[in-house]
Amino acid sequence: MIYFTSDLHLGHRGIITMQNRPFQTVEEMNRILLQNFNACVGKSDIVYILGDICHHMPIEAANNTISSLHGKKYLINGNHDKKYEEKLFEEICDFKVVSLNGETVVLMHYPMMSWPKNRRGSIHLHGHIHANQDYNWVNREQGIKRYDVGVDANTFMPISIKQILQFYSVDI
Repeated sequence: MIYFTSDLHLGHRGIITMQNRPFQTVEEMNRILLQNFNACVGKSDIVYILGDICHHMPIEAANNTISSLHGKKYLINGNHDKKYEEKLFEEICDFKVVSLNGETVVLMHYPMMSWPKNRRGSIHLHGHIHANQDYNWVNREQGIKRYDVGVDANTFMPISIKQILQFYSVDI
């Protein structure tokens, strides 16, 4: 299976109040986000992480945390990402276009107003804005195939390509 996520902000105490996350401590948030990630993503699954994995975490601790995440990881750099150990990822880049299940999917940490093949039905996945679920619903209602894969918009879980295609009623 192929999954997407973004904006975990592991180690970032302030994100709890800034985004009204339902956690009492940064340790609780880290534990639950890691549990949710590994409950979804299997060791042989592919996961695209669209930035901001860790924030306010020493690089050694960040690398150890990332190594505990399941799956073959691809990192699309976010504004808070550091120079993680490259061997933890299949690839690290700033922007990527992939073909999944016959659909063109454009990946970037930041939301774009326009993206490759958007007038031909491509889907743009991003993070950064820490939207809630309403953002994705409003985009769909307006015919915009732009989806926030961040944990704040997806019940603190990664989301699969199958779920995204079903959300847009694309045959799979």
